[in-house]
Amino acid sequence: MTLSSFRLMQYHQKIDRELRAEITRRWPDIFRVQRLKRLKLAIKDRLESHTKAPLRRPLRLNKI
Repeated sequence: MTLSSFRLMQYHQKIDRELRAEITRRWPDIFRVQRLKRLKLAIKDRLESHTKAPLRRPLRLNKI
């Protein structure tokens, strides 16, 4: 796991906590909920793109 993917995961968890807190409020702000959901989805997409990226491997030199 790279540092950037780790940070994205932390940010995703933070957004999730904020989203849950907003939803459980007595009068949740619908616009904030929508914004947090979009942000969470964008971060999830970035995380998936990190995992689907091909791993860089060192070049193998042929033995002569």
